[in-house]
Amino acid sequence: MTAKNKYVAAVDIGTTKIVATIGKKNAKGRLEILGIGKAESTGVKRGVVLNIEETASSIQKAVNEAQEKSGIQFERVFVGIAGQHIKSIKSRGYRNIDPLLSEIVQNDVDELNRDMYKTPVEAGEEIFHVIPQSYTIDNESGIKNPVGMSGKRLEANFHIIVGKIASAKNIKKCVERAGLQVEALILEPLASADAVLTGDEREAGVALVDIGGGTTDLAVFYEGVIRHTAVIPFGGNVITSDIKTGCSILQRQAERLKVEYGSALGDFEDELKVVSVAGINGREPKEITFKTLAHIIQARMEEIIDEVAFEIANSGYADKLGAGLSITGGGAMLKHLPQLVKFKSGFDVRIGYPNSLVISLLDENINHPSYATSIGLLLKGFEHMAQQKEEPVEKKLVEKQPESEEEQVPAEKKQGLFSLLKNSIRDIFEEKDSRM
Repeated sequence: MTAKNKYVAAVDIGTTKIVATIGKKNAKGRLEILGIGKAESTGVKRGVVLNIEETASSIQKAVNEAQEKSGIQFERVFVGIAGQHIKSIKSRGYRNIDPLLSEIVQNDVDELNRDMYKTPVEAGEEIFHVIPQSYTIDNESGIKNPVGMSGKRLEANFHIIVGKIASAKNIKKCVERAGLQVEALILEPLASADAVLTGDEREAGVALVDIGGGTTDLAVFYEGVIRHTAVIPFGGNVITSDIKTGCSILQRQAERLKVEYGSALGDFEDELKVVSVAGINGREPKEITFKTLAHIIQARMEEIIDEVAFEIANSGYADKLGAGLSITGGGAMLKHLPQLVKFKSGFDVRIGYPNSLVISLLDENINHPSYATSIGLLLKGFEHMAQQKEEPVEKKLVEKQPESEEEQVPAEKKQGLFSLLKNSIRDIFEEKDSRM
């Protein structure tokens, strides 16, 4: 955050593109995008950095563009993290409340949350996020906000997100080589959820599916609380590779076909419609039917949907998603995708746009599913800075009254009394010895 906490900057390091954004909150609380920069991502695969120099160069290019458009220089950024190394675990913690205090204060909740960062994880892993699910006070469960309530024992169920230390370090190293500092690493599906989901959806139960270039991120919400997260190592790039292999064309040609003519339902396409692709090095052009192209895309999308359905079933909330699925990310714009997802999963489906929360001061169409993560990172950034700015609620210390007159004796006088007592005991034993 820069300029006296007025602006927040973020970097979304994706498999296909790297996006740098800077924004501010207006008087109505809506996010204004002041600058955005994009660069091709060449050093990232499935959300994991494989080439630090290439990734750092792309970050620098995107950041320079965002700074030039906004006219604002920034050094600290919020950065998204994803990748197939991300996983989530469940845990439970407790904290005994000071009996001298009459109620639970915010500091008790904060300390309990911080304690969960000490949860043992496997070697080479670290905890990125600790998210409370529900609280229990003296065996009274289902409490959402325990602050102000009376009790002797505070317990909570937690959703803990874990990832590889090496992957996080590589992301930080790339950002630092681009001349920036990482304010915080934020799980990308959590950021995307903030950008596209409404409070009603979270309450009724919803699964956010963010289809990116290298991964598909999932976040399940119910009763306003996140219940499950997962990162599926398949995304739009796999579909492009399938088209390249199936049609024997170049990667860039396959990407263009997917974006301009692709469909997720082969049966809906006319087999008489044909697109011509230029041949390689003077060879004859290739003609590919829309139906063939759609069937290639549908086969891979069905695999991704099956993985999403498995993760939703694994979460235990498959029968509680009253709002169904919200699809976002660049892959969400594939033609007929909502129909395929609804047919395969049985859930209601909508495309998640971040336009209800964002005002763009630029000519670019920022209200697009492909920018959901970038916008969500800014929103998470403002939330993070607000929490850091708040002074922790300190417990009111109750002055303990001395239980006896002895406790009122100064330490120096106590030491003198102890010496006097010791000398008296010694005199008694010496007198006894002399009599014997």
